[in-house]
This record gives sequence, C-alpha cells and structure tokens, in this order.
Amino acid sequence: MSTWSQLNFQDSASPLMEELISFHDHTMLVLTLVTTLVAYIILTASTNKLIDRFLLEGHLIEVVWTVVPALLLIFIALPSLHLLYLLDEYDNPSLTIKSLGHQWYWSYEYSDFADIEFDSYMIPTKDLNNDQFRLIEVDNRMVVPMNTYIRILVSSTDVIHSWTVPALSVKADAVPGRLNQLTFLINRPGLFFGQCSEICGANHSFMPIVVESVSMKTFLNWVNNYE
Repeated sequence: MSTWSQLNFQDSASPLMEELISFHDHTMLVLTLVTTLVAYIILTASTNKLIDRFLLEGHLIEVVWTVVPALLLIFIALPSLHLLYLLDEYDNPSLTIKSLGHQWYWSYEYSDFADIEFDSYMIPTKDLNNDQFRLIEVDNRMVVPMNTYIRILVSSTDVIHSWTVPALSVKADAVPGRLNQLTFLINRPGLFFGQCSEICGANHSFMPIVVESVSMKTFLNWVNNYE
C-alpha cells in the first residue's frame, strides 16, 4: 500500500460514512482557502514597503477580520451539527447484535434468534489460507444483511475495549457494566475490517473485527444453517 493511499479514508460502505467523507472534504477546502489567504497576507506584509507606522486604527478592516472568520466557523459548524444528529439517530433497527469485548477476542450474540452466539478469535498466521489477511482475519465473522438497519449493543467483561469499523463509520467503547449502542446500514456486500481501538492490554492489537455483509437471502440461510 502506498503512503498516499494510507492518508485517505477507507472506501465507504454506509451512507453515514459517505456523509463523513463529504464533510471532511468540505472542511479541508475551507482550511486550504484560509491557509492560502493568510500565507499571502503574511508574505505581502513582509515584502511591501508601503507601510504607515502612524496608522492606529481601522474600523472597517477590524470588522471584516472579525465577521469573516465567524462566518467561516458557521459554515463549518452547521454541517458538523447535522452529522452529529445523524450519527445519534436510531431508526427502528431490524436486527440487534450484542458484542462483548474480552481479553483478547470478541463474542457476538444475535438477540433476535435463540441459539446464535459465538466467539470471534484472530486466526494465527500459521493457520491462514492464501486468500486471508494476516492479523485481521477471524475464525467467526459477524454476518449481517446489507440494506438493513442494524443495532450493535457494545459492552465488555473485563477492561475497556472499543468496537470500531472505519468503513462503516462506527466506533463505540465497550465499558464493563455499561451498554453502548450504535446503528449502521451497509449498502454493499463485502468484508469490512476493524479492531479494538482502545489500549486494552498486551494483545490489544490482536483482537480484530470482521463484518461480512451479505444479501438477506444469504443471511437467512446462514441463520437456518447455524441453528
């Protein structure tokens, strides 16, 4: 992977992630314009000999350099607040999954079905197949249907973990004795990788998350075969 590609976001797999990437591009455009303008003014002021050391006040310019930054902050804040409300919106999820963090693996419970409960461990390098990824592949993936609102209830049995999948724009701390929830909708099939984002001990880097997005028919077949 090239250095430039590592600086970008992962490809979006949910509507919220698309909105977050759009907001990032919007903010970076504003910052680039502001930085360019400030650099130009500094350069001009440093090289221009047309100065007036007896100039003590300038009401117009003071109003301008107070109002313009305020407008720019509003220009950034409004879409940011809109996104914050969208991220906290829980719109009648069709499927609820409980994710428990352990040292150092995840366990999943499909609350809408009676007997679906399993642990998800990282596959050791020596046991990997040729088509699997080192350090981020697990023995039991979390299988979910695409184009479906899914709620994840996140908690922990020992220390603080963090359930994070960047491509889905989801990140929630797994705190012992507390249930945090988040929702997402995956708009395309595929495998989406994440891992614990909280420093939870010696094997913190070895408890990955793999979400497998499939069609509803495939998901129902998986449920029937599991039970």
